[in-house]
Amino acid sequence: MASKKASARASATGPAIRIRRVYDTPGPDDGTRVLVDRVWPRGLAKADAHLDEWAKDAAPSTELRRWYGHEPDRFPEFTRRYRAELTTPERQAAVDHLHALATSGPLTLLTAVKDLDLGHVQVLAEAIRDHEK
Repeated sequence: MASKKASARASATGPAIRIRRVYDTPGPDDGTRVLVDRVWPRGLAKADAHLDEWAKDAAPSTELRRWYGHEPDRFPEFTRRYRAELTTPERQAAVDHLHALATSGPLTLLTAVKDLDLGHVQVLAEAIRDHEK
């Protein structure tokens, strides 16, 4: 249920951006599929991932990811810190690239995170949509 809610919210405005778990079966409307986690998902063979790209630079830093630990109470502060990280040159280039992909057709951001509503991908999708604002 969370993945459907997150996916629908992610595509409600701006470029067509979907959010899905990398373990889910690819859908016909996925468009370009990009993994946006820093580490490779556990138990998933690269051949089974069905992805077009792996954008490690778009993911939060290891330090920030470990600090957050997917603690719901930390999500607002995590969001603030991650948005700040996304302004660094390396990560900004990744956001620019993802925005270009999203404007050229459907983009599906893939992650291994279980709770899509409290994951970094929500923040990243917003940053991609806010790219030109």
